[in-house]
Amino acid sequence: MRNWMAPLAVLVLLASGVRAEDKDPWKEMFPEGLHDAAGNAVDPATLKGKIVGLYFSAHWCPPCKVFTPMLVKFRDENQKDFEVVFVSSDKTADAQKEYMTETKMQWPTLKWRGNVANGLAKTHEIRGIPALVILGPDGKVLSKNGRGDVTSDAAGAIAKWKAAAGQ
Repeated sequence: MRNWMAPLAVLVLLASGVRAEDKDPWKEMFPEGLHDAAGNAVDPATLKGKIVGLYFSAHWCPPCKVFTPMLVKFRDENQKDFEVVFVSSDKTADAQKEYMTETKMQWPTLKWRGNVANGLAKTHEIRGIPALVILGPDGKVLSKNGRGDVTSDAAGAIAKWKAAAGQ
């Protein structure tokens, strides 16, 4: 049954005038949109062509307080090729904002405990935090151990992920 589904999907895309390469995985993944720590909207198109880390973390989490500064530094040094999207496990929206501001997270976040954030945690089977899931520019998972990649080989992590993405 599945053998005919892929060609059918291509035909539907062609008929609609939308080419597969024109699809934006980030707009599909983040339909509720993204925003910064101040609550300003961030266009998901800013992620286009980048490797994206979904960062599951919270202000109250001691291991997160150790890893977050490392991730901020890593992201800031690699922001041409890499961006983070924060998926908060904080107890309140204000705690999420405070955490982002305090740790200088200059990356977008999802609506606190919104449907998309909860769905991503479920989809990626997040069992503990901090967790960093690495996605390729097409939105497909490259690594479920982004935290380990950054802490063990920060200098080689981007190259490893690019190779996994076929870049």
